[in-house]
Order: sequence, then structure tokens, then C-alpha cells
Amino acid sequence: MKVTLFATCLVDMFQSDIGKATVELLERLGCEVEFPTNQICCGQPSYNSGFVEKSKEAMKTMMKAFEHAEYIVSPSGSCAYMFHEYQHVFKGDSVWEPKAKELASKTYELTQFIVDVLKIEDVGASFYGKVTYHTSCHMTRLLGVKEAPIKLLKNVKGIEYEELPSKENCCGFGGTFSVKMGQISEQMVDEKVHCVEETGAEYLISADAGCLMNIGGRLARKKKPVKVLHIAEVLNSRS
Repeated sequence: MKVTLFATCLVDMFQSDIGKATVELLERLGCEVEFPTNQICCGQPSYNSGFVEKSKEAMKTMMKAFEHAEYIVSPSGSCAYMFHEYQHVFKGDSVWEPKAKELASKTYELTQFIVDVLKIEDVGASFYGKVTYHTSCHMTRLLGVKEAPIKLLKNVKGIEYEELPSKENCCGFGGTFSVKMGQISEQMVDEKVHCVEETGAEYLISADAGCLMNIGGRLARKKKPVKVLHIAEVLNSRS
């Protein structure tokens, strides 16, 4: 099966290990992975800030970049959902709405793709330690991916899984929200850190790099011993 990787900006610029783990995992599961070098930002930061028209050029560039993909897979529920949002942005546009619908029809978040398309719930990973999992807002509430990451995590050999209290609560990142509403964001992430501590977990896992960056940054500033990992890194582990 041929898969085209939508890496995302955060992975490309800050967390390349997530991208590497994603590619290695998909290849181990029998996929041939392609990477369009002309992919850029999906336009989500400016779009969520209200600059819809100015975001359209980035969206068009991305539709062209992934035009020939059979399956598009991203290690970010938030960014994967943004591809689904394009069809609403270009609604009524005779040229771009059909392209946007086609893009959405073949775009998947990583765990969603593994469970729903590859029909795999045990990737043969092993990872020893107590973990908890943060459910990101876009991935669960908008993309609708809730069970896939938990199914995969629970089948990792050696993992001790502890459900995160108030898991449905936002971590306070929200892209530009954390910049514009810094004080509110700080209170939200502090609540999330407290919930993580309640689990006694050694590792916090998530499927969105933005959430991990936000929560991980707060854990570090508060000198908490919890490590953060993307789910791709855990599923690719053979420790």
C-alpha cells in the first residue's frame, strides 16, 4: 500500500523524531511511504485566527502537493482534520471544492489509518513503563478519532496504561490561543499537569505535537519528572 506522509510544520521544524518514527512504523506495517517536498503549512494557524482568504493560497498549494496521493497519513489529528476543513472553506467553488472533497476522502490521522484502513490493532511494539494518554481536542471532537490510539496503546507489550482524569479537557494550547490568551492557557495547562501527576505516569503520550509541546513545556518549567512522547514513537518502539 502506498502512503503519502503529511508531516506537519511542528514535526518538520521542531520534532523530526516523530516524523522518523511515523515513517519507520508505516514501513514496518508494509506501507511504501512517499513525501512530497512541496508540502508547506496547511494554513491552520492563520485560518483559526480568522484570516480565511489569506489562508487559501496555502490550502491550494497543499491540494496540489497531495493531488496524486492514494492515502494521506499525518501524525497529527489537528492537521489531518484541517484537510477535512478545506471542503467547507471552498464550498461553492467549482474548481477547488471537488479537489478539497477528494483530499478529505483520503486523509487519515496515523492511528486512525492503522486501525481503520490497515485493520491492525497490535503493531508488535514493546515499551516498558506506566503511561497516560492525552486526547487532543481537534482529533477527538472534530476528526472523531477516539478509540484507535487507545486500542493500539493497550496492545503494546510492557505498557501499564492509566486513564487520564478529565481527559476531555483542553490542554490550553489551541495554536494561537495560547499566545493571545496566555494567562487562561497557563491555567488550563496547569490543570492538565495536575491530572497527569494524579495518574503517577512516567510518560505522557499524545497524537498531536502541539499538545505535547505545550504540556511538555509546562512539565519542564515545573520540574516534573514526566516525559512526553508521541504515540508514533511508542508504537515504533521495540524496547
